[in-house]
Parts: sequence; structure tokens; C-alpha cells
Amino acid sequence: QVQLVESGGGLVQAGGSLRLSCAASGRTFSSYATGWFRQAPGKEREVVAAISWSGGNTYYADSVKGRFTISRDNAKNTVYLKMNSLKPDDTAVYYCAADTWTRLVVILAAGSWGQGTQVTVSS
Repeated sequence: QVQLVESGGGLVQAGGSLRLSCAASGRTFSSYATGWFRQAPGKEREVVAAISWSGGNTYYADSVKGRFTISRDNAKNTVYLKMNSLKPDDTAVYYCAADTWTRLVVILAAGSWGQGTQVTVSS
């Protein structure tokens, strides 16, 4: 397992942008796929985006395609989520997670989670 710490959340107006960062500790981080999940009050947790250990494969939920971009820098043990054209529906706590690709994208589970960062989009 790896330890994950998110940052970059905040309050932004609709149409604005934010970049979330997920800093990982552990020498094996580069061997894990990493994903961003979110959970809004009263809603189930959903996977927003994921990236393979090499960065060669990415996944995006339909609701964020074309607006969000996931990337990673294994030399810095960091994964990023750039969020553009934010909407009030994007308001949620965003969590970084690391595991295999299948567990993140198909099973929607992970062995390592960050503590979450709040993103609030005002209309």
C-alpha cells in the first residue's frame, strides 16, 4: 500500500478551474494505477478518472470527458486532476486512490485512499 495526500480543493464559480494534486509516499507508487473518485452528499461514490501506472492508459467518466484531465509524474510520486469548465454538479469530496486498473475502474475499489479534498462549485 501507499499513503496518499490530496490537495488543491476549494470554492470556485461555475465555469472556473481547479487542479487537484495527490502526493504519494512509498517506493512502489509508480507500479500502481491511480484514480480520482468523488462523493457528493446523498450520492454514491463514483470514479471520475483513472490513469495506468505508466500513464499510457486513461479513463474518464462520461460526465467529465472533455473537461477533466488526469496525469501523473512518477518522478515526483504525484498524480494530478485538472478540472476545467466546472459545474455545480461537480461539487463533492474528491478522493485519490491507488490499486490495480481493474479494481479502480471496474470494481470501483482500492487498497489505498487519501483523506479527500472538498471541491465546491457555486452557480
